[in-house]
This record gives sequence, C-alpha cells and structure tokens, in this order.
Amino acid sequence: MKLAFLGIGLMGFPMARRLCEAGHEVHVWNRSRDKAERLAPLATVHDTAAAAVRGVEMVVTMLENGEVVESVLFDAGVAHAMNPGTVVIDMSSIKPSEARIHAERLGHYAITHVDAPVSGGTIGAEQGTLAIMAGGKPSTFERARPVFAALGRATHVGPSGSGQLAKLANQMIVGITIGAVAEALLLCEKGGADMAKVKEAITGGFADSRILQVHGQRMVERDFEPRGRMTVQLKDMRNALDTAAGLGFTAPITSLLEQLYADGVEHGLSNLDQSGLFVELAQRNGML
Repeated sequence: MKLAFLGIGLMGFPMARRLCEAGHEVHVWNRSRDKAERLAPLATVHDTAAAAVRGVEMVVTMLENGEVVESVLFDAGVAHAMNPGTVVIDMSSIKPSEARIHAERLGHYAITHVDAPVSGGTIGAEQGTLAIMAGGKPSTFERARPVFAALGRATHVGPSGSGQLAKLANQMIVGITIGAVAEALLLCEKGGADMAKVKEAITGGFADSRILQVHGQRMVERDFEPRGRMTVQLKDMRNALDTAAGLGFTAPITSLLEQLYADGVEHGLSNLDQSGLFVELAQRNGML
C-alpha cells in the first residue's frame, strides 16, 4: 500500500519503520525534518504534511495532542490534499470528543477516519506488539487492517471516539498502577527491605503486573530515561478527567494521581519517563 505517516517522534519512528519493513511505500513528515530524515533510506521524506499525503491510500497520524492533530489535518492543508476515499488512521492519544469532531469534519471531504491509539510504549512499537484500540465504522477498521498488522494487535471497540475512550481507560490504569508500585516499593525501602528483592518476592502473586515488571524494574534501577514522558501521562490523565466530567462521572482516584503527576512536572520532572513519579514520591519522603 501507499501510505503517509505524519509524526516521527519516540513512537512514530519505530512504527513508520515497521510499515516500511512490511513492504509498504511510506511517505513521512515531521515538524522537525531531521527526525524524519532518519527514515530516508526506507521512506520518502517530505517538507510538508500536505505533500506527504498526496495520492496515498492511508494516512497515519502520531502527533502530540488533539490540537496538533487538528492543526495538521485542517490548517496545514492535509484534508484538502488527500484524495476522496482516503483513510485517516489517527494513532495519537487525544480526547474522544476531538476524535469524533475530526471524523465528522473529514467526512465532508469524503475521507474516512478511525481513531486508533496504542499501548505498549517504544518497546511494543519496535517489536510490532502494540495493543491498538480502534473506534470508527467497522468497514473502515477492516480497510485499515494491513496497517495494523505490521504494528500489533488491533481491536475494534465501537464508533468514532471509542478507541480514545479505551486508551483513556488504559492510561488511567497505567498511571494509577505506577503510583501504587512506586509508593509500595518506596515504603519497603524506607523500612529497610531490598526493593529489588521485594519486587522478586511479589512476582507471580496477585500484585504482579506488567507495570510492576517494566516500570518497577526502572524504579529499582533508577532508570528514568523517557519512553513515555511524565508530561504525556499527565496529558492523558487530564483528558480522562475532562471526558469524565463531560459524562457526569466522578473519578476520584484518577484525580489524585493527576495531581501527583502535575506536582512532579512542576518540580522539574517533565522530561523523565512516566515511572519518574517514583522520584516525586521519593522526594516527598526525603529519600532523594
């Protein structure tokens, strides 16, 4: 297939590379061209997003937030440049309401849309094992399957915006669980136990999880190089709370964790991995 991929960042780079390696003809664009140039041996790099999407069958977006997605689609000429019948697969993490608006606006151009955010981080992007949560028409989801196949496991969860709802659920669980793991391991260290051994001891029990194994190990090793940044986790928690408010739903646990991530960002931890919440909690307890 002839594809465009817009947004070559931490996640976009390995995802676009996998699509190239799967045999697709891929055209790429990024606001900072140097990031897209890393794909030059495999893909065609364009100076503008509009140039990248001309004549393609599918357009994948992996951008920072809903405002950026809107700007690229409708202010940078992308919607005008696409042929009628093109499929836009937005794999960015944005608000469900924004996804629904984008789908409606693209429909005026006879362009179909599926919101398909992902979970699995850079490791999943590199290995092609991402969990992909898709919202939109079933027929559009089926058309997008060749793209999804190179990237991970895709599940259609409902109409437009539903993929983003599922991603918010994912990020609520991730953010809350990171906080639980960090607080529990710090408590053990404060009391004199070996954090690494505690993690080993509870592996296989009811408290075990991928968060414990992956993010807990980063905490043990004090490895907070960003795979998913604190600022991104905070954005997702805020999107969840905004969506909850619009539905008249109270989310007190998410509210508490949102405040903790916000405090961490305010205290200079914005460029750390999301497991860097450990640092915020450690500082509160005089342990760093």
